[in-house]
Amino acid sequence: MHSLAIRKYTNVQHFTPCVHSLNFCDLCSCLHRRFAINIGHDADNIALHFNPRFDSGSDVNTIVCNSKSGGSWGEEQREGHFPFARGEESKFYINFTMDQFYIKLPDGRMMDFPNRLGDVKYDYFEVKGDAVFHGVKIK
Repeated sequence: MHSLAIRKYTNVQHFTPCVHSLNFCDLCSCLHRRFAINIGHDADNIALHFNPRFDSGSDVNTIVCNSKSGGSWGEEQREGHFPFARGEESKFYINFTMDQFYIKLPDGRMMDFPNRLGDVKYDYFEVKGDAVFHGVKIK
């Protein structure tokens, strides 16, 4: 499992609503089980935990979203629609406002998740798991 964490940006502006978007391009390897993207303030305060799971315990082809506040996880939101495929490149996009995260999945379908922390900026970004990311574009 790989992990990339970018904490407390120094030369990049904070994420802000309406101007914020993250574009991801990843390659799902044949051994791919799951990966996660965390956006928030720090490891204990995560506004969005986006976690596509190919085969992880009892979860098969499921997207799990959650948030963490003060070190405690909130209620999970599960999406059964799973447009990721092992061995294929996927592009997906994440945008947010003070109220919601909007995720455009690889097949163009949209899903949303409440911005439970409700903040206007986040400076913690972490990518974990089995995916190989070819690029992350932050606007």
